[in-house]
Amino acid sequence: MDLILPDYGLLFWTGLVFLLLLFVLAKFAWKPILKAVNDREKNIADSLELAEKTKAEMQALQAENEKLLKEARAERDKIMKEAHETASKMVEESKENAKKEAAKIIESANQAIEMEKAAAISELKAHVAVLSVEIAEKVIRKELASDDKQKELASKLAEDINLN
Repeated sequence: MDLILPDYGLLFWTGLVFLLLLFVLAKFAWKPILKAVNDREKNIADSLELAEKTKAEMQALQAENEKLLKEARAERDKIMKEAHETASKMVEESKENAKKEAAKIIESANQAIEMEKAAAISELKAHVAVLSVEIAEKVIRKELASDDKQKELASKLAEDINLN
């Protein structure tokens, strides 16, 4: 039963030591411990606040990045469209120039063909004229081989001259 009912002297001394320990702790240890706990609490609060600010900044940066990406995509699309239009325009201009050059070459070839044709016809006419003259000369020589035929032709020509 000694454990359940302690002696009064033991209670007095235990109480006195407890109060003395409480006084010493309150005088020397309590303030530094409370200061350390408060500092730690303040550091944790500051860290949480900094984390919130950082989170907000990251969200702002992410939004800015998305905006910049959209602008870059829009700019890229615009540049690609302009490049495509320019390429199409250049192709069309090249086709038009090629058609014009082809038309010039065809016209030049047609003119050269016409000139060659005219020259060939002229040469052919000259050659036909020479052949005609030669044939006529040979026919006339054959017909006028005798003196009677020459006299008859001369009289006929004379009559024609007199009639005019």
